[in-house]
Amino acid sequence: MNDIKIFSPATVANVSCGFDVLGFCLDTIGDEMVIRKTDKKGIRITKIEGYDLPFETEKNVAGVSALALYNEAKPYCGFEIEIYKNIKPGSGVGSSSASAVGSVYGINELLGRPYNKTQLTNFAMKGEALASQCEHADNIAPAIFGGFTLVKSVSPLEIIELPTPKDLFAVIIHPQIEIKTSEARAILPKKIELKDAITQWSNVGSLVHALHTSNYDLLSRSLTDVVVEPFRSQLIPHFGTVRNAALENGALGCGISGSGPSIFSLCYGNDNAQNVAKAIKNVYTETGIPFEVYISEINTEGIKILNQ
Repeated sequence: MNDIKIFSPATVANVSCGFDVLGFCLDTIGDEMVIRKTDKKGIRITKIEGYDLPFETEKNVAGVSALALYNEAKPYCGFEIEIYKNIKPGSGVGSSSASAVGSVYGINELLGRPYNKTQLTNFAMKGEALASQCEHADNIAPAIFGGFTLVKSVSPLEIIELPTPKDLFAVIIHPQIEIKTSEARAILPKKIELKDAITQWSNVGSLVHALHTSNYDLLSRSLTDVVVEPFRSQLIPHFGTVRNAALENGALGCGISGSGPSIFSLCYGNDNAQNVAKAIKNVYTETGIPFEVYISEINTEGIKILNQ
């Protein structure tokens, strides 16, 4: 096999209470990438469509993660990367992680899968760090593993796969503004109150239990963020109004996707998801800010091959 075309999915990180450790994978939003073996050694980005991104390997997230794998593997060939960017950079649904994951996954397939999913996550984190100024895996892990994931540790890297209740749907509203991950991290406090820490880790524990038991009521009561959301919500126009509309129309929970500006709602069943999507569309239509709304099942497969 000399070339491969892949779908690299969008993801939701943090999932309200799980800052930097929890994430889940989306099904209807994602990038496409083509990875091709070449006789000439090295990593080259030969085509980018969708958004204006650098072609220089060391300045592109996909290139940096690919180099991390390439320098470790030392193959007797090179690789060309084509990026068809459907996820807007700075959207809050894992645009940079989709690029980072896509290149390492594709190269690994073309080399005969010498690396496992955890190792691929580690390589992809090097590219993600280019975008956010720190290595974290809350978007990368669900893109590679699929479904819900928990990052137990970054050093050493340990990813825990969590179950996905079968009737769970996500609604994403993406206001067409950009929030850089590095800037959204910069506004967060360095210290938090002990009572807030207790509330937060209690919510993480109960959310994990709710996923294991398909307890939608407990899941709903766990989707609360008292640490990050109070600060980052200030960057997202009309966040509170969207959240209220989602909850009033039956959403299990609503929060900031990653660093924003996208907002996610988790819903029980497709009908409920459709109602929530309609309600939040009505909110944003009144604001004059361009937006997109997506409804997605939870993607339990993760990144996948489109042709072989």
